[in-house]
Parts: sequence; structure tokens; C-alpha cells
Amino acid sequence: MSADITSTPDGPLPAPRRPSRLPAPVRALRPRQWMKNVLVLSAPLAAGSLFQTGVLSKSALAFVSFCLVSGAVYLINDIRDVEEDRLHPKKRFRPVPAGELAIPAAWIEAIVVGVVGLAIGYLTSIQLGITVTVYLLLQIGYSTFLKHQPIIDLAMVASGFLLRAIAGGVASGIPLSQWFLLVASFGSLFMVSGKRYSEMLELGADAGTRKSLASYTTSYLRFTWMLSAGMVLMSYSLWAFENLQRGPLGVGWTAISIAPFTLGLLQYAREIDQGTAGEPEDVVLKDHVLLIFGALWLIVICVAVFG
Repeated sequence: MSADITSTPDGPLPAPRRPSRLPAPVRALRPRQWMKNVLVLSAPLAAGSLFQTGVLSKSALAFVSFCLVSGAVYLINDIRDVEEDRLHPKKRFRPVPAGELAIPAAWIEAIVVGVVGLAIGYLTSIQLGITVTVYLLLQIGYSTFLKHQPIIDLAMVASGFLLRAIAGGVASGIPLSQWFLLVASFGSLFMVSGKRYSEMLELGADAGTRKSLASYTTSYLRFTWMLSAGMVLMSYSLWAFENLQRGPLGVGWTAISIAPFTLGLLQYAREIDQGTAGEPEDVVLKDHVLLIFGALWLIVICVAVFG
């Protein structure tokens, strides 16, 4: 009788992942997560300056800089967490824990792409270079020892989203309003606490894949992402009414943008509540309803700021 290779005494084995056509060094940079770096466009978009001379090109360079530097951070994180990642049902397929990319080669790649990313940042503007450097130092500190500290680990990961949003403004010298910073800050905390909540539901606190999870409870993480969602919506609404301008047809488009923004927030909260928001980039790419709300919001806000 042939052996059953689809199950073990502990249950069925996970389905094998479809092989990727990308080489291991590229996959180790996690290109799927580069979409987070689109946040560098948020400040120029909110200011209505995205398509001004020089702003779009500098925003694109800020995007490339963050892609490279964040890729270096991902490599360092994978190197340090290689044993824990091998226990994770999804992370174990990454090139470093899967053994496709040797650790010495991963270190070399991290240094090279990190230096190139910083160089692009400083050549674009000193302020952007400083922002990217702060991001790199905070994330290295997070990967080294802060990721196991409850609360602090939420703040460190959230700072990565916030600094991306700030980078687009400083790259082109665009002033950042208090409302923009509040939306970016609490939006970042909403994403990160929702990610941890989903991980808790999917894997449990004692899975051994992330030590800080053992310090949280689902009720605490639920409180955190719900509080953050409320603050995001309030801050965005205050910005929308403060910047209320009558655009085409005499309509206050920034106020109207609150509706698709709220629906998108609620849809993402639904993903969190179901425990399926462990990878934010997957939620954005796969949730068609969320994509529709996002597209509607983008159309309305473009009419508001460019109309």
C-alpha cells in the first residue's frame, strides 16, 4: 500500500505553492509589498500638486527609494527570523527560510540594495534621504529587538506606513497638514493592529511565529483597530470639511469623498474581523469590493483637488 503523502498525524499538509518565475533574489525583496510604497503619492495628491512639474518625477524616485530600502529591511528581517518563519504556513516559502537564497548572499543583497536606495533618496532631496534613513534605522531596530516588545512593535510597523506618506511630501517640499498627518498616523495603526488581529485569529498566540502575539489578546487588538478606524474617519472628515471647495457643478466634492472613504474603511474592517487581513497587500489586490470603493474615492478626490 502506498504511503499517504498528503497528510500527517497532525492533520493535512498545506497545499504546495505554485513555483514563481521570478528569481529568488527578486522574490526576497517582496515585490508584492511594493504597493505599500504608493503611499508616497498621497501627500502630493491631497495637495493637488501631483502633476506639477518635478513633483511626479520626485514622487516616482521616492517610490523607487522606498522599494529598495524596504527590500533591504525585508531581507534583514528574513535572515534574523529564519527559524520562526520556517514554522509559518506562508512565510516558510520565502527564499531565505526555504533555502533558495543563502544567508551570506542575502546579507550582500541587503547591503547593496539598501545603499542604492539611500543614494537615490539623498540625490532626490536631503529631506527625503533623511526620511528614508529614519525608516531604515527604525526598521532595523524593530527587526533586531523591538519586534518582541508589545505595543512598541505596533508603533514600529505603523511608523513604516507613516514615513512612506511623509516621504512624498518632503521629496517635493509640499507642506504636510495636521489632518494629513493624523489620517496617515491612525491609518497606519489601523492597518498594523488589524494585521496582528488577523494573525491572532489565523495562527493563535502560541504558534511560535511571532513572539509579541503572546502578549496580546484578541479583545485588546480589536479595541486598537476599532479606535484607530474611528480616529481615521474623524480626521479625514475634518480635513474634508475644512478644505470644502465647490468644484464642478457647484458640488462639495471633498465632503462627498467621505462616503466611499467610509465604505472602504468598513470593507477593510470586515476583512480584519474575519481574520483575513494578515497580509494587507493581498487584501487590496483580492478584495474586489474594496477596489471598487477605492476607485470611487480616487475619482471623487481627483475631481475635488484637480477640478
